[in-house]
Amino acid sequence: MAVAELIAAKREHREPPATPEPAGNSGQLVDLMAALQESVSKAQASRGEDDGPADVHEMPAGRTAKKKPAKVTTWRARATPCEPRRNLDAP
Repeated sequence: MAVAELIAAKREHREPPATPEPAGNSGQLVDLMAALQESVSKAQASRGEDDGPADVHEMPAGRTAKKKPAKVTTWRARATPCEPRRNLDAP
């Protein structure tokens, strides 16, 4: 409705209606880290986990995949055989 009133005022060449001043700081400041920590704690509690730090375990040795050596191909092995050169000037 405010936009319609503004357009009507412009068409009639009169002053647009005054806009009310916004109220002071009516919003709340939120500590994002505290909110995040609270959310994580609630999620852990719902899963039955404790609030302590996560357990870190050493990975067992010797369980990594064996890497195969890279296959080496030279440009000659990849090249296709060429036809013999023809003499285009010969009859």
